[in-house]
Parts: sequence; C-alpha cells; structure tokens
Amino acid sequence: MKKKKTTSKFYLYGAIGCIAVIAIVGYLYCFSSFSKSSETKYVYIDADDNIDSVYNKVQPIAKSIPMQAFRTLTLHSGYADHIRTGRYAIHPGDGALKVWRHMKNGLQEPVNLTIPSVRTIDKLAVELSKKLMLDSTEIKKALTDEAVCEKMGYDTATIACMFIPNTYDIYWNVSIEKFLERMKKESDKFWNFERTEKAKTMKLTPNQVITLASIVDEETANNGEKPMIAGMYYNRLMLRNAEYPEGMPLQADPTIKFAWKRFELKRIYNNLLYIKSPYNTYKNPGLPPGPIRIPSVAGIDAVLNHVKHEYLYMCAKEDFSGTHNFARTYQEHLQNAAKYSKALNERGIK
Repeated sequence: MKKKKTTSKFYLYGAIGCIAVIAIVGYLYCFSSFSKSSETKYVYIDADDNIDSVYNKVQPIAKSIPMQAFRTLTLHSGYADHIRTGRYAIHPGDGALKVWRHMKNGLQEPVNLTIPSVRTIDKLAVELSKKLMLDSTEIKKALTDEAVCEKMGYDTATIACMFIPNTYDIYWNVSIEKFLERMKKESDKFWNFERTEKAKTMKLTPNQVITLASIVDEETANNGEKPMIAGMYYNRLMLRNAEYPEGMPLQADPTIKFAWKRFELKRIYNNLLYIKSPYNTYKNPGLPPGPIRIPSVAGIDAVLNHVKHEYLYMCAKEDFSGTHNFARTYQEHLQNAAKYSKALNERGIK
C-alpha cells in the first residue's frame, strides 16, 4: 500500500513537472518578449512580399526562440497563402503569438502622415510615397487625371487645394482611392463654418483663398507678417478703377518662378516677365488658376484674417530680414525697390 502511494506521488510530481516544463517552454516560445530591442519596431509588409521575405523582415528584430515560434505559427496557420499588407508594430514585451496574430489578421498600426507644404504635384507625390505604400508614379497619375480630380470636386490645377498640411493618422497600405477620399474629408472638415463665412465675406471661394495663401507663403516665412502681405494682395485683387477695370495685376514674383519652374531664382528680371503662362500674374489680372504650392495653415488663416490697410505695393527690406517695406503709391514703391536693388548689387546677388 505504501509502495502504491509512493508510486502515485512519483507520477503526480512527474506530471506536475512535465506540465511546468511545458508551461515554461510554451511561455518562452509564444509569450516571452519577441523583440531584441527596448523600443517599438515596425515591419512593413507590401504586396510583393512572400513568406520568405516576411521572415527576412522580421528576423533582424526577433530573438531566437520567439522567431522559431513565429515560424511554427505561420507554418501551421496557412499564413503564407494569406499574407496581408500593412505596417505592423512590434512593441517591447509583445510575444510571438501576438506578433503572429496581428500580422495574420491585418491589425496594423497607422502612420503619422504630415502633408508637406511643397510647390509641385511631382514633389508631393514623392514625399507622400516615402510615408505610404503607394508609389509616387501612382499618386502623380491620380492627381493629374482630370476624371479623378473632378470626382473629388477639383481640376488638375486646383487639386492641390484639397491637401491641408496637417498631420493625420492613416494606414500605410491605404489605396489611392481611400487616400484621396480621406484628404477630401479632412479638407471639408478644415473648411468649417467660420472659415467658410470669412471667405464669403471676402467674396472668395476656398480654392481662391488657398491660391492667394500659396503666394503669401512664397513671399515670406514670417507668419507675423503674412496677414499684412495678404491684405496688400487682396487690395490689388479687389481694385477696380479706370486704369484697372479688371483689377490690378497681382504682379507676384513667386508666380513667375512657378511659371518657369525655376524656384532657385533670387531676382526676377524684366525678360522673365513675358512668359506665356496662366500663372504669369504680371500679364494676367486676378489669381492664377491654382495654388503655386500647398500653403501652410498659417498662410490660409492669414488670408482669411488679413490686415485691412491701403497699401498696394511691397518690396523686400534691404536689411534681408525677410520682412517688407509697404507703400501706398508707385513712387514710394520705386524708392523702396531702389534700396533693395542696391543691397542686392552690393552682395553680388544675381
């Protein structure tokens, strides 16, 4: 009888020991920290990935035993036949089971996408492609397609107006259609009742406000001066008299740079003013057909909250402070321009 009890205890303790070993191994295998790093790491799975390339992307992050567990889980779950694209976070402390489950079910983590304040659609496409799975060629093709732009409520000249340069949480593998829909939704949200009413008071559409803001942003990086510059350009835009029955030309140098696609120019000479382009605001009255860059929120709000004054002219200050001298008359303006031209010549700036 005593022998039977001893044998029973032996088997019991043995079973407990086996269970403990299995639990420890199972924990190490599936639940122990997957990552070697104390920081969150990200794995980007795109449409071209297969199971081997997935392993190659995960391997540098993983510890040895959890990596074996990950391989086992993917092997026996059919994951290789149903790889899901996305940006997957591997946090410190995440186990192989959690990493596998997230990747298998497409539980990805969004990116913080900041819309850049760039000058051209080409540049916008390139910058967006750095943060999204979308290729720059695919983005550019959509943004230069009249049918796509029309569907969003714009044309190829005004589509840049849809992009408000804030930061958004968005999935890395978003399709071009969903991405554009999201940007349209964010634009509609930006143009709230207050901003829309201010634009109406100015007798401008949101697209016109953004176009004017793009010129203001090109004129200065000084946010404090932007409402003053916006007020000057608005005065020109609204001026109607015998000399300017269609409104005074904006004569904005940044639009000449845009027309020539020569953004490096420091000085605008007379020979550059004759380019045949709808963006030449020396030749064409009113606003150009669309923005010459994606303006900042500060630039947009500077137009909506422009300073009301009587200035019609401005010229960069001769101290190169990035601010401007303003003038009511052309004669005053010529004096300011002469001072600035002299300063440029003294510095050898051409």
